[in-house]
Amino acid sequence: MELLVKNIILPFDEPPVYAAERAADAVAAVCGRRPAPGNIYRRSVDARRRDAIKFVYTASAVGEFTDAELRRLTDAGILPLEEREPEEVPPGTERLSARPVVVGFGPAGMFCALALAGRGYRPLVLERGADIDERAATVQRFIAGGGLDEESNVQFGAGGAGTFSDGKLVTRINDPLVRYVLRTFCRFGAPEQILTAAKPHIGTDRLCAIVAAVRDEIVRLGGEIHFGCRADSFLFGPDGGVRAVAFTRASGETVTVECGAVVLATGHSARDVYDYLVREGFSLETKPFSVGARIEHLRADVDGALYGRHAGDPRLGAAEYAYSKRWADGSAVYTFCMCPGGEVIAAASEPGGVVVNGMSRSTRDGVNSNAALVASVDPAPGRPLEAVEFQRSLERAAFAAGAAAGDYYAPCQTVGDFMDGRAGTRPGRVKPTYRGGRVTAADLWQILPREVCERMRAGIAEFGRRSRFFGVRDALLTGVETRTSAPLRILRGEDFTAPGRGNVYPCGEGAGYAGGITSAAVDGLRVADAVTRRFAVPD
Repeated sequence: MELLVKNIILPFDEPPVYAAERAADAVAAVCGRRPAPGNIYRRSVDARRRDAIKFVYTASAVGEFTDAELRRLTDAGILPLEEREPEEVPPGTERLSARPVVVGFGPAGMFCALALAGRGYRPLVLERGADIDERAATVQRFIAGGGLDEESNVQFGAGGAGTFSDGKLVTRINDPLVRYVLRTFCRFGAPEQILTAAKPHIGTDRLCAIVAAVRDEIVRLGGEIHFGCRADSFLFGPDGGVRAVAFTRASGETVTVECGAVVLATGHSARDVYDYLVREGFSLETKPFSVGARIEHLRADVDGALYGRHAGDPRLGAAEYAYSKRWADGSAVYTFCMCPGGEVIAAASEPGGVVVNGMSRSTRDGVNSNAALVASVDPAPGRPLEAVEFQRSLERAAFAAGAAAGDYYAPCQTVGDFMDGRAGTRPGRVKPTYRGGRVTAADLWQILPREVCERMRAGIAEFGRRSRFFGVRDALLTGVETRTSAPLRILRGEDFTAPGRGNVYPCGEGAGYAGGITSAAVDGLRVADAVTRRFAVPD
């Protein structure tokens, strides 16, 4: 049996193997006998004292224990490792009228299709964006100043939106399947350190190859994937379920394919899907989300402020941060999706709208570090499409602010000007990374809602008190960040199907049931289990 011991604190320059030794010592202190040292399961950085930086480990000890010993260990907070593969789900008995169709090839769709393919269901995957190599090329053309491809961009294409956002695998969900997802990424090429890092990431450069490897495995197992195929509509049966999906190829050809079940894993930016579902009477509800801008600092300033004389030590890597401030009324401002040594990228998916996101590569060695600085909003309670239109209105305002300089130029403001409520100061030490510097000086107070800007200003002041780098006046704010999460939830029941649509399975972040790569992948696995429990494996 493997037991986990948490909060093992060691100087950052000591070998990690010492953590497993400490785990064995901790078990011995409770049981009176020492088991064998085990493995490292988690490591985070404690840099609250820059002159004495620590690593905080979760490590294991391995041995056989009596029931009485296990009770004493549990009382001491030392628990058995809970780790599992996806459960062996017995196939159901209902016959599939046709193969299952998975709409979307982001993490939810990928892991759902991978699980179904491995069980013999031969899923058909439809993805509106391009395959990974072509998608990377279209994204790079847009970043370099070319035109926007509305179907293949940072939001749409193989791997989903997270592919071009550092490949962050941090999640707040507590599910044993999380570790299975991480191990699966390792199986397809991710570095082993994601299994132990407190804030695991893969890096956009590596993630592209991993997505390609997962794609190939699904095909090898009998699945089928069509890129450049945008699902447009359903053909409904008399029971309200879907019997066929109509989709449009990149060539403009419209095709209809029969299906026995539909997994909707379309991501948080497929606004046309929301429009269609509302028209067809699906049940959707609004949910809170966040908007704001990207804040950009020199990586050297961040590293120096957080790591002091240890800044640049390869054992620590680039410094990360996460700050939040909440008010009594439930509103909040916080940093999100922090990209050490990364860049601000153009994340638009609609013409006439500017959207920003953050990205970093596996080395995280860029000149700047950035993070979303966002405030929570709930702009249209109970009115789903108005919440989407609220996002769109901010993106159009950002586009208009930069239109005089050129298409998709982003509005940019120094932190000093933002705090003073004025605009005009050009970038100084911190150079904008968005599209190679295609930004224009603007006043974010004229683009974002005033209450959002007020909370952002309060956040900058508060976070600057916590770490001196945050509020420096020459840091940059580039807007707008509107795609932090889906503004809507597509309702589903305990069987994971949409009410009254017995074979439609809303799934992942776009459906409102996840918030990032890892949680979306876990939701994809859960939906695959639901499909398996219901339907027999096709002949």
